[in-house]
Amino acid sequence: MNLPNAITVARIAVAPLIAAMIVVPSWRVRFAAWILYLAAAITDYYDGKLARSRNLVTDLGRLLDPLADKLLLLCTLGPMWWLMRGVPLGAPLPPAEGWAEPGVVGPVIAGEHVAWSLVTPFGIVGLPLWVLGLVLGRELVMTIFRQYAARRGVIISAIGPAKWKTGFQSTWAGAVFFWFSAAAAAVEYRWTSDAWRYFAMFNGIVGVVTMTGAVALTLYSLGLYAKRYGYLLGRGTPGEARP
Repeated sequence: MNLPNAITVARIAVAPLIAAMIVVPSWRVRFAAWILYLAAAITDYYDGKLARSRNLVTDLGRLLDPLADKLLLLCTLGPMWWLMRGVPLGAPLPPAEGWAEPGVVGPVIAGEHVAWSLVTPFGIVGLPLWVLGLVLGRELVMTIFRQYAARRGVIISAIGPAKWKTGFQSTWAGAVFFWFSAAAAAVEYRWTSDAWRYFAMFNGIVGVVTMTGAVALTLYSLGLYAKRYGYLLGRGTPGEARP
């Protein structure tokens, strides 16, 4: 096994660990999960670049790399939804008694549980199940379609908007994971300063902007793939992609 493949295997191994750690209510464990996530997201870019630059591309790598990508996405969005469940895509900032800790900008009371929603100047933002389904559903559709296209002799390579989509997804997840850790620390140490509130709002804006970009590019890139390769579902000529 060469170095790029070893890095990919490490990403596969660490993805479930990230998912398990981020739901632990300790800010220290969540911070460690955030560090692991950053390492996994960064190596996702560099292992492929390393394989191409050193001519180390293998069939095993082609099989493992997409698996690692999809597993990491599932192990980040799944816990994100779980920790933010019960909060809609947008809701007003709660009154003082609506926060999980009085005076602390952080997790909010959402029904019978505490939700770690993003906080923005315009309100709190959660992760509805339909957003999760949209992002993960797109990945499932493209995975199946790529396999179908390959059987017809057509290799579907990643297009520019899809690469940007991945970048937005990584930044979105990174901002939310960091928020999970910071908000847990705010509860433990009862941070109530204006500096903390400003940071919470800034982090929330970053998370919302990148989430919006990721969802928009999810739909846009899927539309482009359908436009370019949709002919494969009919009687198009195998191996011939339309412009």
